[in-house]
Amino acid sequence: MTTPVELREQALHIFQTGVAAADPFLAVKRYLKTRNHHLEFLLNDGSTRLGHWSKIHLIAFGKAACAMTKAAQEIIPAALLADINIAVTNYENVITLNAVDVMGAAHPLPDDAGLNAAQRIAAQVSLAQQGELVLVLVSGGGSALIPYPVASISLQDKSATTQLLLSCGAPINQINCVRKHLSLLKGGGLARLALPADVHALILSDVLGDDLSAIASGPTMPDDTTYSDAITVLKSQGIWDKVPVNVQFHLQQGERGKLPETPKTDDAAFKNAGYTLIGSNAISITAMLNAAQSSGYETIVYSKHLSGEACDVAEKLVIYAKHINKPMALLAGGETTVTLTGSGLGGRNQEMALAFAVAAKQHKLGGQWVFLSGGTDGRDGPTDAAGGLVDPNSLNRMLSAEIDPQALLANNDSYHALKSSQDLLNIGATGTNVADLQVLLIYPHLE
Repeated sequence: MTTPVELREQALHIFQTGVAAADPFLAVKRYLKTRNHHLEFLLNDGSTRLGHWSKIHLIAFGKAACAMTKAAQEIIPAALLADINIAVTNYENVITLNAVDVMGAAHPLPDDAGLNAAQRIAAQVSLAQQGELVLVLVSGGGSALIPYPVASISLQDKSATTQLLLSCGAPINQINCVRKHLSLLKGGGLARLALPADVHALILSDVLGDDLSAIASGPTMPDDTTYSDAITVLKSQGIWDKVPVNVQFHLQQGERGKLPETPKTDDAAFKNAGYTLIGSNAISITAMLNAAQSSGYETIVYSKHLSGEACDVAEKLVIYAKHINKPMALLAGGETTVTLTGSGLGGRNQEMALAFAVAAKQHKLGGQWVFLSGGTDGRDGPTDAAGGLVDPNSLNRMLSAEIDPQALLANNDSYHALKSSQDLLNIGATGTNVADLQVLLIYPHLE
């Protein structure tokens, strides 16, 4: 008989297998090669891009920037690299790399260090000449890590707008639509600055469905959204009157055609720009599937695009689990949202884990089970936890610690609820980010 402790260990192992499958260092090594001292990129259709570039400008940003840069350095002949190469990542993932300016910045809300880093990137990319390559290593978190607002908008204005979008539960594509139209780098802006040089991006996706224009807000990809779309997002979310006046004015000027649009598909910036998707949530789900099956579980992929309010998603999963009549592993990947109504601390994965435990009691989910929801970057919201790992006794442990789980859930304070029951998922910064992963292991009616 599998014990509760063993179930928790198995769930953690399956989750960590998914995280390992998104290892950014190995991903770069799979898709970037050298041939006769020139670079060769494996493309997603199985073909290759071979370039005889005289110089390589190495630019990396995102939570996996350092690991991706280290791999690229081991592949690219040193003589081809530009004098200045830049990597920007969140503070937890900063490491020292030879011949690379590594800069830490804040996530999920940008700070002055990120602005400085973005300005450095823009200056370096603008120096690239014809016959040279700007190699861009992109991973999740890039949107916040390299903020470069347009001249009429302050970083504080942009941060306030981003916070409003996050707090109202806007989906990532809507958030990115707005950010692209307030930025000099996002929405193809970096590719435009790189002209007349060539561009190639190696992209680790943290976006469901792998919309490349959404990952880090698509700095090297065309943007088909408009100023009008950005205004519509803010109005439809009910926050247009709350965003800074400077933001409103800039978007309105753009809508009236008084400002240049973000570069579209036919823009010259993309004539010599290429990309390769080197990792994604879907790849990690496949790795978890293999791990669960290797552990002897009959396995179901519950969803590859898990989305919606974390509490609602958790309750639906509990209701689904009630109909399972044999030992099973349910796996999922995606990115839920949380509409903040309270003042507590937590993140979408912690909230989903706590909500699952609460719903399991309400719906009388029987048997032995564990549920894990975690961010592959090792950080869930503004906390030191990746998510939560709960079991049938989690609520009892909270009550023993004089914690009311339902009250804390209502206050968006999942962090302190899970901390009281020792159910926080603490794995530290992973150096990668391909959104979130969920594992439910269940033995129905097993007491």
